[in-house]
Amino acid sequence: MPGSTFGTLFRVTNFGESHGPAIGCVIDGCPPGLALGVEDIQPELDRRRPGTSRHVTQRNEADQVEILSGVYEGLTTGTPICLLIRNTDQRSKDYGNILDTFRPGHADYTYWRKYGVRDPRGGGRSSARLTAPTVAAGAVARKWLRQQHGTTFSGWMSQLGEIAIPFEDAAQIPLNPFYAPNAGIVPQLEAYMDTLRKAGDSCGARIEVRAHGVPPGLGEPLYDRLDADIAFAMMGLNAVKGVEIGDGFGVVAQRGSHHGDEITPAGFASNHGGGVLGGISTGQDLVVRIAIKPTSSIRTPKASIDRAGAPTQVETFGRHDPCVGIRATPIAESLLALVLMDHALLHRAQCGDVQLATPAVPAQVPTQTPGAAGG
Repeated sequence: MPGSTFGTLFRVTNFGESHGPAIGCVIDGCPPGLALGVEDIQPELDRRRPGTSRHVTQRNEADQVEILSGVYEGLTTGTPICLLIRNTDQRSKDYGNILDTFRPGHADYTYWRKYGVRDPRGGGRSSARLTAPTVAAGAVARKWLRQQHGTTFSGWMSQLGEIAIPFEDAAQIPLNPFYAPNAGIVPQLEAYMDTLRKAGDSCGARIEVRAHGVPPGLGEPLYDRLDADIAFAMMGLNAVKGVEIGDGFGVVAQRGSHHGDEITPAGFASNHGGGVLGGISTGQDLVVRIAIKPTSSIRTPKASIDRAGAPTQVETFGRHDPCVGIRATPIAESLLALVLMDHALLHRAQCGDVQLATPAVPAQVPTQTPGAAGG
């Protein structure tokens, strides 16, 4: 189906359904000679997988990845890489009551209007389950970018529902189920989620992701701008309703005297632009924030219609995340890696032999950048 392939030179085609036998992706365009094994991909899938805490869906999927093609004797061959993840813990009976009705806030109605048929089991193709292959592909991109350019990624939750999460310590991010950079606020987040779950309700979240060590010059003018492709990728993540680059909507209240990032012999003095100028990377950190809506699958009954147009009420059963944003951080990091991988290959193809007449200045004056460490 159209819309299942992402990228130009590094192309990722995602396949499968939430309750089908397997999900996965085919990566076409990965350069040959990259050392690649399951051990390079599995850790990222483990960060995203369900059932890891009481605050996310209790669907217990191991998300064990299999490499079916494109790797020989531990090295990529330059041919398509097929990654497979088998589904092992489906409970399709939980969705029997929505076969002829539409869950408010879900894609049930729009899929039915578009295709005339839909798979109601776990949301079928519209399920967040399909983000697992994205994370698997992102792991491949992350390794190549790290080896070729020293590029690394970090991400964290900066707000859960009404609770803002102040950034304090990047070392805390992998130590709690919220990817929160603040140990002191975790008990409050846990109590908030427990209250939501008991009430049969859900909430949204804000996630921040950064790419560090980004080569300058990635991106194209006008229609293939780096920031435009980042926004395009992030909006392809389930439940994302807003994307900010750099200061984002905060620029509305700024003045030009403050917003324009001054350049000194030592590098950029600030990063209000988020590492992109004119759609092309500056070499500074790429700074991206996404807003994720409340989970649509909730126990609270809501008004809807059936396929005949008659009014009804829908109560969603099954195992769901009270906040889908809790597991979104590694997915958003992977999407950013896929965009950068594609643009790095495009830049190499067009401008690989470009040499500057004068040496370039460092990307940014050293500052205390949140999340400066990452893989």
